Amino acid sequence: MLNRASQPLVRLVERYLPDPYIFVLILTLVAALAAMLVEGRSPVAVMDMWGKGFWGLLTFSMQMLLVLVTGFMLASTPLVKGILDKLAALARTPGQAILLVTYVSLAASWINWGFGLVVGALFAKALARRIQVHYPLLIASAYGGFVVWHGGLAGSIPLTIATPGHFTESQIGVIGTGDTIFAFFNLAIVAALFIVVPVINRLMLPPPEESVFADPKAIQDPEVPDVTPSRPAEHLENSRVLAWLIGFSGVAYAIHYFSQGGGLNLNIVNFMFLFLAIVLHQTPRRLLISLNEAVKGGAGIVIQFPFYAGIMAIMTDSGLAGTISNGFASIATDQTLPFWSFISAGVVNIFVPSGGGQWAVQAPVMLPAAAALGADVPRVAMAVAWGDAWTNLLQPFWALPVLAIAGLKAKDIMGYCLMLLIVTGVIISLGLTFL
Repeated sequence: MLNRASQPLVRLVERYLPDPYIFVLILTLVAALAAMLVEGRSPVAVMDMWGKGFWGLLTFSMQMLLVLVTGFMLASTPLVKGILDKLAALARTPGQAILLVTYVSLAASWINWGFGLVVGALFAKALARRIQVHYPLLIASAYGGFVVWHGGLAGSIPLTIATPGHFTESQIGVIGTGDTIFAFFNLAIVAALFIVVPVINRLMLPPPEESVFADPKAIQDPEVPDVTPSRPAEHLENSRVLAWLIGFSGVAYAIHYFSQGGGLNLNIVNFMFLFLAIVLHQTPRRLLISLNEAVKGGAGIVIQFPFYAGIMAIMTDSGLAGTISNGFASIATDQTLPFWSFISAGVVNIFVPSGGGQWAVQAPVMLPAAAALGADVPRVAMAVAWGDAWTNLLQPFWALPVLAIAGLKAKDIMGYCLMLLIVTGVIISLGLTFL
C-alpha cells in the first residue's frame, strides 16, 4: 500500500526536480526576490549582500568537506569494508536489504554525518552486488538514515553550544551534551526513528517487475593493485612504518585529548577519522587512492557551498530569515516554541543547508523568544537542529556524496525521501512538543 502511495511522489520528483546545482541557482534568485519584495531591499543592496557573503563560509565549508573526506577514507578501509561485506551477507531478500541498509545508515549517521553518508552508500553498493533489489530505493534508504545526524554525536548545534566561547555564550552559557544530545526527549526521538524509518522504507519496496536493478559490474569498487617498489620514494609511499608512526601518534593524541576532559567537536571528529583512516589503510599510497575517490564525492560541496553562503547572507542581512523565524516565534507559547522552531528551521534549511550557519541565523531570534516565554533553551536549540536535519530529505545538497558514490541522480531517490519527510516530521514534532 505504501509503495503505491509513494509512486506519485516519485513521479513528481523525477519530472520536476532539477540538478542540485540548478536548485541552488533557483534558490539564489528566490531569496533575492523575496528580500526585495518582503523586506523592501533594493536590487543593488541585495546584490551587495550576496557578493560580500559569497565567501563567508570558507572555514565551515572546509570543516564540512573534511568530515565527508575523512569519513569516506575511514569507511573505505579494508577493515570497515570487510565489516560491510559481512553485514551485507546477512541479507537474503530485497526487503531484508532495505531494512539492513537503513539500520546501518541510521547508526553510522548518528555517530557522524559524513561517516553515515559514505558508509550507507558503500553498504548499499555491497548489498546491490549480492541481491537484486530496487536500486533507487536502496540508495534512498541509505540516505534517509541521515535524518538523525543532528541529534547524534556530531550534531553541529549541540556541539557548538557545548563549546566554551561560542557566540551565544553570553545569552545561554555553555550547555553540555547531557541536556541536548543525551537528553531523554532527544534519545526518544532517535529511538522512534530507528524503529519507524526502516519500516517505512521496507513498505515502499516495489514488486520485482517494477524494480530497477543495478548492474553489479558497474558498481564494483576499484581495486588497489599491489606494486613492487623500485625507487626510494615508492618505498615511502608503501611504508607501513611511516603510516603507523604518524597514525598511532594521532590516535594517542585523541586518547590524551579525551582523558584531559576534551569534548566532541567538529575538529576532533575530523582528527579521529583521519588518523584512524591512516592507520587502517596501512600505507600512504592506499590512503591517497581513497582520498582521490573521496574528493570526487565532495565536488558538489565545493562549488555549491559559496552559493549557499551568498543565500545565507541575503537571508540574514536583509532580515528575511529573522522575519521567517519571528513569524513562527510570534505564535508560539513556552510549550509550542520547540515545535515552531523546528518548522521554521526546516524552512530556513531549504535556503541555508548548514547546521552551524543556520544556528547563526536563527539563534538571535529563537533564544530571545525562549527567554521571553520561559521555554526550555536546550530543547529549542535541538528543535532547530532537528529542523535542519529534517528537510535535508527534501533539499538535495547533502545527497551529493551518496549520489556520487552510487552513480545516481537526485531525482532518482528524492521521491522516496519525500515520503520519509512526511512521516519523520510527525515523529520529531511530537517528541519535541510532548516528551
